[in-house]
Parts: sequence; structure tokens; C-alpha cells
Amino acid sequence: MKPSFAVVGCGKVGITLAWHLRKIGFMPVGFASRRLASAHAAAETAGEGRVCQDPWEATADADLIFITAPDAAIEALAEKLVARQGVKQGAVVLHCSGVLPSTILAGVHACGAHAASLHPLQSFAEPTFPSNPFQGVVMAAEGDPEALALAREIAAGFKAKFLAIETAHKTLYHPAAVVASNYLVTLMDDSTRLLVGSGIAPGDTLDVLMPLVRGTLGNMETRGVAGALTGPIARGDRETVAAHCRKIAQSLPDLLLFYQVLGKYTLPLAEAGGALDDQGREALADLLNGS
Repeated sequence: MKPSFAVVGCGKVGITLAWHLRKIGFMPVGFASRRLASAHAAAETAGEGRVCQDPWEATADADLIFITAPDAAIEALAEKLVARQGVKQGAVVLHCSGVLPSTILAGVHACGAHAASLHPLQSFAEPTFPSNPFQGVVMAAEGDPEALALAREIAAGFKAKFLAIETAHKTLYHPAAVVASNYLVTLMDDSTRLLVGSGIAPGDTLDVLMPLVRGTLGNMETRGVAGALTGPIARGDRETVAAHCRKIAQSLPDLLLFYQVLGKYTLPLAEAGGALDDQGREALADLLNGS
């Protein structure tokens, strides 16, 4: 028999977990959320499990408790579960925050329970099923050995890639994800603004850019990050970069600093690629610093 589970915080991630945990044989027993309608949605998605106004009633009999509430609420919720006898001995309590460590769940140890964090390195714009959003995705975990064993089992059931990380360094793991995912969206937004400024219709910008983006991602997979770098900075082409800066300053001045900062952080990659000598680097650095 697979463990029984409860979910506290039935948003996009909580509902998605409920469906996929049930699919791999875990038994839903309870759901609670700040909005009762969300808990009902999770229970309907999972096919069974009681809906509770109070989270400790949903979790009291569960072998596995997922706290998928907003980050700021996780620690207080765990404390309430402990105070109201909502965590049974031997249970595993997991949260899905990418930045918070498992130590915020340390109170469950008083109940004889085990704590860890299990973070899917994926964005959830909406609840996702029956397609599997976890397949091939990294699920990073840290915490108590007993909890990590169950987290590894869940990742395997989801066909995800399990990654054990160090609790002390988790707060650096999360900004890496933010830069790769969230800031990529910002990067693409500013890139589309530049295209619109060049006369491309707004509705056509992604059609123009996405083949380039996909090609760059493919190059990184096959050649590594530094090996995938192309363009004027990689070539040491100061004249082209200077022309970019002049035109951006004239047409979209609020994006000039953005362009220059990204360029400065690209210089070491260009050096690593071997195509940029010291003189070329200094000339580009001066330009990107506004000299």
C-alpha cells in the first residue's frame, strides 16, 4: 500500500500534486485551503478525500502531508498542525517552497514526524493534468533522511529527476531558478519591445524570436553555456555594440542600462570562449560602462 496523503493549500501546485499522487497510487484522505472552494476542487480532482475547514482535521490521519500554501504561511501552518494534533507519529511533512528550507517544519519532530522540502523546478501557470508536468523535470529536495526517501519515491513515480541539495545553500538554488525562468520572461519582454521599435508588429515578435531562442537553448545543451555564445560581444565587435547603444538611447532610452548590464555580464563568457582578447574586452567594457 502506498502512503495516504493530505494537502494543505490547494492552489495550482496543490491541485496538480493531488491528481498525480493519486495516479501513482497514493491515497487522498484530506484537503484544506484558505478558500474552501479550492479544497473542494482538489478533492474532486483526486477523486476522494474529505474537505476540512481546519487543516489539522485534514491531516491528522495522513502518512504524507504536503503544505503547498504561500511561503509566508508555511511555518505558521506547520505549527498549527502540531499544536492541534494534526501530525501523527511517523508522518512525513513536505513543503514545496523553492527558497525556504525544511527547517521551518522542525516543529513536527515533536510529533515523531519527519520533514523535508520537495520543489519541482517547473512553473505552474494552472493546475496540470492528465498530462504530466513533472516528467523529466528536476525535483530538488532537502531535509530529514526518512522524508527524503519518500520524496525520492514521489519523484520516481512522477518520472522526474530527483536532486538532493544542501539545506544550508538552498537560498542560492532558488535565485538560480528565478533567473532561468522568471527573468527569461523579462528578457523576452524587453527583446520584443526592441523589435516593436524596429517596426515589427507586436503580434509577430514571438514568431520572430522563438526559433532563435530554441536554437540557443539547443546549443547550450550540446555545447555548454559558454560554447553557445555568439554575437557581437563574442566577436569583440565594438562598432556594432556602439551602434546598438546609440540607437537604443535614441529610441528606447529606458532599455539602455538593461542592454549594457547584460553586455557586461556577457564579457567573461566571451573571454571563456577564446575569441575576445584583452584589448577587445577593455574596449567593450568601456563602452558598456557608458564611457
